[in-house]
Amino acid sequence: MIQSKTRWVYEEANEQQQQLAQQLAEQLSLPSLVAKLLVSRGIVDVASARSFLSDTEEQLHDPFLLEGMQAAVDRIQEAVRCGEKVRIYGDYDADGVSSTAVLHRVFKQLGIDYDYYIPHRVTEGYGLHNAALDDAAASGIGLVITVDTGISAVEQIEYARQLGIDVIVTDHHEPPHIIPDACAVVNPKQENCRYPFKGLAGAGVAFKLGHALLGRPPLECAEIAALGTVADLMPLTGENRIIVRLGLKQMQQTTNPGLRALSEVADIELEDVRSTDIAFGIAPRINAAGRLAHAELAVELLITGDPEEAIAYSLQLDALNKQRQKIVEDLVDEAEQMWQLKCEACRLAGEELPAVIVLAGQGWNAGVIGIVASKLIERHYLPTIIISIDAETGLGKGSARSIDGFDLHAALTECAELMVHYGGHQAAAGMTIRSEHIPDLAAALSALARSWLSKEDWVRKTTIDVACTPGEAGLETAAHLSRLEPFGAGNPSPRLLLRQVELEEARTMGKGSKHMRLSVRHTSGRLEAVNFGGGALACRLSQGAIVDLVGELSVNEWNGNRKPQLKVADLRVEAVQLFDLRGNGEEAGELLRERIARRLEAGTEASSIVVAADGKLANAEVAAAQAETERAAQVVLADYDDEQQLGDLACRELILLQFPPSAARLGRLLRACRGLESVVALYSADRRRRAGFPQREHFGKVFQHIRKLAPAGIASDALRTKLSETIGWMPDVVGMMLDVFAELEFISIQDGQVVVHPAPRKRELQESKRYSEALQQAQEDAILLASGRELTNWINRTINEQ
Repeated sequence: MIQSKTRWVYEEANEQQQQLAQQLAEQLSLPSLVAKLLVSRGIVDVASARSFLSDTEEQLHDPFLLEGMQAAVDRIQEAVRCGEKVRIYGDYDADGVSSTAVLHRVFKQLGIDYDYYIPHRVTEGYGLHNAALDDAAASGIGLVITVDTGISAVEQIEYARQLGIDVIVTDHHEPPHIIPDACAVVNPKQENCRYPFKGLAGAGVAFKLGHALLGRPPLECAEIAALGTVADLMPLTGENRIIVRLGLKQMQQTTNPGLRALSEVADIELEDVRSTDIAFGIAPRINAAGRLAHAELAVELLITGDPEEAIAYSLQLDALNKQRQKIVEDLVDEAEQMWQLKCEACRLAGEELPAVIVLAGQGWNAGVIGIVASKLIERHYLPTIIISIDAETGLGKGSARSIDGFDLHAALTECAELMVHYGGHQAAAGMTIRSEHIPDLAAALSALARSWLSKEDWVRKTTIDVACTPGEAGLETAAHLSRLEPFGAGNPSPRLLLRQVELEEARTMGKGSKHMRLSVRHTSGRLEAVNFGGGALACRLSQGAIVDLVGELSVNEWNGNRKPQLKVADLRVEAVQLFDLRGNGEEAGELLRERIARRLEAGTEASSIVVAADGKLANAEVAAAQAETERAAQVVLADYDDEQQLGDLACRELILLQFPPSAARLGRLLRACRGLESVVALYSADRRRRAGFPQREHFGKVFQHIRKLAPAGIASDALRTKLSETIGWMPDVVGMMLDVFAELEFISIQDGQVVVHPAPRKRELQESKRYSEALQQAQEDAILLASGRELTNWINRTINEQ
């Protein structure tokens, strides 16, 4: 039995959905699994499916459907006619950098007199600032165009008006109640905007402005718009999907020196670039500039036409990213210690633990606190805010990340009076706050989280798209899944559920055995799988175990061979497993020590390993195993009659070192083990035990031996030993036969002496109560020598009887 790490969310397809999937498969020549995936994501008709699977520019929406777009275009065209100087005002993250680079390319084509400005993350902070507007006025700027920012800059835009500067806002963040009085505001999330797609990134809005200005989609900017869209975790659905698909296609053959150089240092093959390469390779390096230096470095990389400059910029960004990784690692450790101390203080005070992590520290690097918040969510799955406090001003700049079900922007809006400024969306946000208000913010957010979230919301969930068999997850299906790309936010890589498959093999792989390779089978076929980071699970999975797997299907290429492979995200085993190592005889002690070491290394939390045995040999073996681990207290030696003392013990694994006295006694022990995951059978069944229960002829031969050995009487112990050696039955079986003979008055046992009756009358074995009891127990105990599958089934039936 192994519990899944997450809460699995899966809705079985109904009859109508199954019919729709069949129609899509037939009319579009798709594998049935791909058709089922489309239907599970709401794509239920042929036209919608064709649109989803294509990536033509004709699918892009009319940019003038965006509220404010016409006014923005008119004002920019006026600036062109008048030779007015224009400034692009961007943000310092990858989306803001990309947005700036998109408008740079468009404005260059239009011959606009322009420059760009991006505030410094630490010295200036997020958004439009009066000081920056003063600089614009001094530089003779008549028009400022914000990208990926500005929707909340009501006061700043009024200040710009006083300076004689017009402002066009292009943004995608949630609009506040009061919209800035700019000469144009372009944001698909405005209340009165009839644009059909609301999920554009800042770079997507800039792309649409370019579309409106040029009178055609600026496909030459698609790769940069795709970078911003993926980096900002925008949903890869609707128009975003089209922009990113077009951008990836362009990026595969890009002539942009910056992208080529950055891809090289990130070890990305552009010919096969995917959205995940942007998310985990390109975007972190672009973001590193704004986090640790200045985002201008990243903008220059994207707009330069000089390959040598591009190489220099990319090397700087790569170095900054490595520096960022080290800073994040140190800050996560410090924040984790702070969180543990806070939790301990709550426990000592008898208070409820906080429902939201809010941590603040002086001098923390404001450029990486968002990453730190994400790391803490990975560990604790709680909404998290990390705040960097300026010691001189007492102001804190915070970055927040959330979990499913908790709307950060809505929660911060409830606490707006505690902050100087805030902005963001449901999953991520930022704020400026005075340090003395941080405790109040933490308390208020925890109260909201407890009020808004259900018990299930606190458990990390895995959403499953469709259930399938290994036979359905073939190479053709894996290849067709690429048509559903790009994968990311809003269009995650499909999660498949393989139910009740038999485990053929589980073994560790990779450096330090950190990963696990699996092979599973089903009546429909076989499938290989890999679980990255799951190496510790290998020793907890037994051959033949029936498992459920959730993962992503891919194509594994090695030495020219292509095979389907499931990348396992989570797994579970619902039954108690049996590790069948019976019959190893003299190797049992070594196997015991090895098993205990591997199990403790894999982690048993506060639970124990119980070794069921008795005798001096068992004590010695267990002591040897305990001596080889620092967690010896978790290894408990128990007799088969110790079920009462195990009542309060969390026993994850039961090791049967010696042959159980009976199935009944083993059953009582199994039922006493709370939270049992697995049973390891190490006991040896020698030839005499495998002989089974004696038949009538065996009883006859034994009685003849007794007559020869004890005509005038013999000690019962000596007779039992002699008969066992002579005829090959176990001593306890011989003792049972003597009891039966005594009950049937074939012999008598007095004062330990066995005397044969001189003329016993003929009687049937079934007349003996002892015989009947022994036969019934033998039939029950036969399970102890049964096949691994039969013994596994009996163990689980026995446990479920309690």
